[in-house]
Amino acid sequence: MFSTDEMIGVRPSDKYKFMILLSPTGPYYNTPMRIYVEEHFVRAVPGGVGYAKAAGNYGAAMYATAQAKKKGYDQVLWTDAFEHKYVQECGTMNVFFIIGNTAITPDLSKGTILAGVTRDSAMQVLNEIGFKVEEKELSIDDIIDAHKAGILYEAFGTGTAATISLIKELRYKDYVMKFDVDRWQTAPKLAKRLNDIRYGHTADVHGWMYKV
Repeated sequence: MFSTDEMIGVRPSDKYKFMILLSPTGPYYNTPMRIYVEEHFVRAVPGGVGYAKAAGNYGAAMYATAQAKKKGYDQVLWTDAFEHKYVQECGTMNVFFIIGNTAITPDLSKGTILAGVTRDSAMQVLNEIGFKVEEKELSIDDIIDAHKAGILYEAFGTGTAATISLIKELRYKDYVMKFDVDRWQTAPKLAKRLNDIRYGHTADVHGWMYKV
């Protein structure tokens, strides 16, 4: 969606054009990812538009992501703007952590995280396959404590293009969390369930599919 006013200026437009462009594409990430936890740069703040699918949100992410890639990482995991303590989302996807028998994803209350459709679908399916699902503030310290205790079982991203993307490594400062993704069961099961619905192999009991 973009402005179509017959003028150039800094103000909200009176007219817009909305278009849907379709093209074939594969998954963004064909292999499990290495993620760098960002503690300096900021993607979004309360009162901003971090919750929206807006180009500016991606523009703000590019420099930090480029710096992370120089260090050998695929993406960054953003933290909050004030304390750089609470995890938000990755550059191109929402994020989930399986801690014990609970699936935790950062909550949307601050308006700094995209309310992803795949995120909503993942929460529904995770609940159906037996997980307690929590949306809440989750600090990087809590994640590290769960890893040290041996109860951080999986970490993965969800997104329209990212689909279900496995995270094989998470780095915060000098602490590195590595995961044996070949042994995982939850994220692969979630991905299969969503794909089965998408491709019509399983009944869509939620009404998610919409014929265009």
